[in-house]
Amino acid sequence: MKFERTHVYNFEEALYGMRLPLMSHSKSDSSNYINKECYHCPFVYGDHSCGMTDYIIGPNDMDLCQRLISAGPEHRKFLRQISVAVTITAPLYWWKEYDTYKVGTVANSSSTMHKLASTPITLECFETDDFDSEIEDPTTIINQCEHYRQKYLETKDKRYWKALVRWLPNGWLQTRTLSLNYENLRSMYFQRKSHKLTEWHQFCDWILTLPYAKDLIIYTKETKE
Repeated sequence: MKFERTHVYNFEEALYGMRLPLMSHSKSDSSNYINKECYHCPFVYGDHSCGMTDYIIGPNDMDLCQRLISAGPEHRKFLRQISVAVTITAPLYWWKEYDTYKVGTVANSSSTMHKLASTPITLECFETDDFDSEIEDPTTIINQCEHYRQKYLETKDKRYWKALVRWLPNGWLQTRTLSLNYENLRSMYFQRKSHKLTEWHQFCDWILTLPYAKDLIIYTKETKE
């Protein structure tokens, strides 16, 4: 599983909107970086990752953020306005579970239908992060899929292409570019952090690398205490 091209943005506008209900902007103490090379700015709150955003959340704003998070989804709407873009390469069996999350998410993917026959099918085309050769032998399946691919290229007979699509293993790697937000990621983290699929553990570990992840995405009153 691979995570690439991670971008986080819209902190400033999300926190501005957070203060609109009481028009309390005079209490805001967040700002953009003055010196982007200063990775230990004294105004940085918590364990902020400086590389992904130019925005520093001040203590006053962070206190309000966390109070709204604790108050529930209807109060923490600002989390939905903190946007995340990422490109993930993962096996089809993980994408099937990810696809249960539809609200507020968008994805573009590499096309299995159009590109499946364009390159040789080898072990590298599949998820092998925790591959155990003692109990798994994918040779027969991979060879059969490669046979269908070659016969399709040779004959252009769509029956071979359909056979390849039909019997392609769930471990096949697919790449998608996702658009998410901090509220999506909060739900995913708490629902999947203890999942038996190791790919969900990797996804949750990636979430923790995002700016202010521990202070916003996975924050609870118990965490603060």
